[in-house]
Amino acid sequence: MQAFENLILIGTSHISRESIEEVERIIKKEKPVVVALELDKGRFYALTNKVKGRIGLKEIKSIGFKGYLFAKLGEFIERKLGGRVGVSPGQEMLKAAEVALENKCKIALVDQKIEVTLKNFSKQITWKEKFRFFSDIIKGIFSKEQRVKFDLTKVPEKELIHKMLKHTKLRYPNLYKTLVEDRNKYMAVKLFRLMENYEKVVGVVGAGHEEEIINEIKLLDKH
Repeated sequence: MQAFENLILIGTSHISRESIEEVERIIKKEKPVVVALELDKGRFYALTNKVKGRIGLKEIKSIGFKGYLFAKLGEFIERKLGGRVGVSPGQEMLKAAEVALENKCKIALVDQKIEVTLKNFSKQITWKEKFRFFSDIIKGIFSKEQRVKFDLTKVPEKELIHKMLKHTKLRYPNLYKTLVEDRNKYMAVKLFRLMENYEKVVGVVGAGHEEEIINEIKLLDKH
């Protein structure tokens, strides 16, 4: 969890029961005016109405084939991992929205539209990064080397998250820029505006986003 002035940011795992419990506890304790979610309108609708596979073949024209494949791969991995721990992906966001409504908090959706992110992904990812990406997946499946063990029921430790983000930024710079940096800047602007207008804001974002978002907000605060 990160805090700055009247903003509290909770870093979550989208398939962690620990995250579900944490967002409920913090929202009830802090009683914010606004609960901000790392979702856009489309993803919020899909989650609340249990719509599966929202990104379909018809979206390829607008988001690009690479963006479509990445979205489908992400959906598949989250479903598989979520199935192992008995938690549907995004359950902590639903819990945050539910607790916000119960406590008469406003709900704000602060993430960039998924279609924009995937379209940028299709445009910016290089062939070199694509080959690296699929090579790393194959190595991960067949390699006999010792792998880092994750407890899927919990949010990874900050040190591990930083290490993974650093590795991703070095190995896949365009992917990192599109999926992490650009979205952090977008969310920072949205959260900063909420901070200007409301006494207390609790934000719920994926683990690893908090620190950079806070840094971006500090830059905005200086202007």
